[in-house]
Amino acid sequence: MDVMDFELLVDGVPAEAEAMVDGSAESLVVLRDGDAVRAWLNVCPHAGRRLDWAPGKFLLSKAGQLVCAAHGATFELQGGQCLAGPCRGEALRAVSVQVRDGKVVLAG
Repeated sequence: MDVMDFELLVDGVPAEAEAMVDGSAESLVVLRDGDAVRAWLNVCPHAGRRLDWAPGKFLLSKAGQLVCAAHGATFELQGGQCLAGPCRGEALRAVSVQVRDGKVVLAG
């Protein structure tokens, strides 16, 4: 995995970033809450479509869960597990990230 910096100015709200993952440019869903940061490929495990309804625009349920704009699958934001919808029991593909010098970077 290549290390690539991307700046995210979000707190507790999913955002989109693009990075090189396994040699390919991939869209990521990134959640940064202070120093805690998590990232997943921006791909629903149900049909392989992007989760966002427009680039970088994500749906959140009232409970704060990520909702796939294509088919309504609902994902918790701790580990990316699908809680409801057509891919229940599956999970988003995690991407290893960390905060370095105040920036979110891919862990390499």
